[in-house]
Amino acid sequence: MLGNVLFVEDEEALQMTVGDRLRKEGYAVEYASNGDEGFEKATQLPFDLIILDVMLPKRSGFDVCKGIREAGLITPILMLTAHGQTSDKVSGLKIGADDYVTKPFNMLELMARVEALMRRAPIRPPAQAGALDFGSIHVNLVGTEATRDGKPVNLSAREFQLLRYFIEHRGATLSRDELLRQVWGYSANMYTRTVDVHVASLRQKLEDDPKQPQFILTVQGLGYKFKA
Repeated sequence: MLGNVLFVEDEEALQMTVGDRLRKEGYAVEYASNGDEGFEKATQLPFDLIILDVMLPKRSGFDVCKGIREAGLITPILMLTAHGQTSDKVSGLKIGADDYVTKPFNMLELMARVEALMRRAPIRPPAQAGALDFGSIHVNLVGTEATRDGKPVNLSAREFQLLRYFIEHRGATLSRDELLRQVWGYSANMYTRTVDVHVASLRQKLEDDPKQPQFILTVQGLGYKFKA
């Protein structure tokens, strides 16, 4: 898989056409049909690229783009603008869009711009195949599942992403800033409390004694370390 793409577009026919082409090229595609849904998914789930239409129900593409940048996300954004609307292009670039394509567009041009922006996406370490056992916990990295004493552990998508990153870097001390960049895609250290909240949640679900963790350890003044 080449990367995860969020396509925010309210025209169902265009969703299907572009989505099918993206999947054929090797991308995983998630959809949103209005601005509110697009903003929520963009800020809650990890994506390597966001394709964002300007004209959307509930919340314009400009508002979504601005909100994503104000949240600290550096995920590349490709905006779809109306034909001949130069002001749309300028406005989009000013509020943080990385590139734009004018409707109606040539699919080859769109794919070329997608490929160019994907090369600039935040680097995410590749998932290691297989599984890991620690204590009574079994983690299936391929199936994105975790069990405790054989029973499923209910982890959110973000919690599993964080756990995966810990596993892939076990033994290393990871700063909150690094975790924000690599797991959340944030560019600033404005949300370090977010990391602490998610670590606390993982400990509640995975540790026998969350107050004295054995696996997800705090490194005072530096960050966290996963030991298994």
